[in-house]
Amino acid sequence: MIKILAIGDVFGEVGKKILVNYLSKIKIKYFVDFTIANVENSSKSGKSITEKDFHLFKSLGIDVMTSGNHIFSLEETRNYIQKYPELLRPLNSNPYHPGNGTYLTSVKGKTIRVTNLIGNAFMPTSENPYFALEKVFNEEESEIHIVDFHAEATAEKRALSWYFDGKLTAFYGTHTHVQTADERILPNGTAFITDIGMTGPKEGIIGAKPEAIIKRGKFGFNSKMEPNYDSGQFNGIVISIEEKGNKVLLIERLNFDYEYLEKFL
Repeated sequence: MIKILAIGDVFGEVGKKILVNYLSKIKIKYFVDFTIANVENSSKSGKSITEKDFHLFKSLGIDVMTSGNHIFSLEETRNYIQKYPELLRPLNSNPYHPGNGTYLTSVKGKTIRVTNLIGNAFMPTSENPYFALEKVFNEEESEIHIVDFHAEATAEKRALSWYFDGKLTAFYGTHTHVQTADERILPNGTAFITDIGMTGPKEGIIGAKPEAIIKRGKFGFNSKMEPNYDSGQFNGIVISIEEKGNKVLLIERLNFDYEYLEKFL
């Protein structure tokens, strides 16, 4: 059996601290063979990823890192992303963006591809995600194919997953920072969940201090978002795959607060 861990949006210093303290224990507990994490919110400001943090996550055993609409918020990231093919930007984002949107590697003798897409609804202008993903299928096949769809709209995530059901091993959503409770195996065998959630602050508003977000909503004034600081949470999924036929056997949703992590890991 091959077990793949996908970690929900790593947010700020709290998210990094949770991974430093508990990721190795989670991987041992669930017999994880391969790890993916969305890291586009992992900087201290909550937007983009520094090169230093990229190396930190690699040292923690994260094999592939995905992202979304905030990946290039730091100029530093624009300058270094080409050096690391395992750090993905959305495949269907602006074609002039540096970096790769899909990555092929192997685990336990199996070829595994991770593809990162971004949604069209309520997001920056991008190429049609259906078209972008179908081009990947036309170019090369893999035995296991995992997609992180960084998107806002639930219906957009559900529609894309159903269209590609049976062609992908797993299709999961990121971006909203709120984990959904609809994990399932679709009729033709693709593991799916609308959003795997956020690894970062447990309190606040999707990782941010509430004051600025409330100010925006109540008064319509611009206010700087700042990451919230608290004990934190870990969100993600574990996908169990049969080695012989690459069939998904199980998708498990992980939602652990600090108290659980401290008590049981």
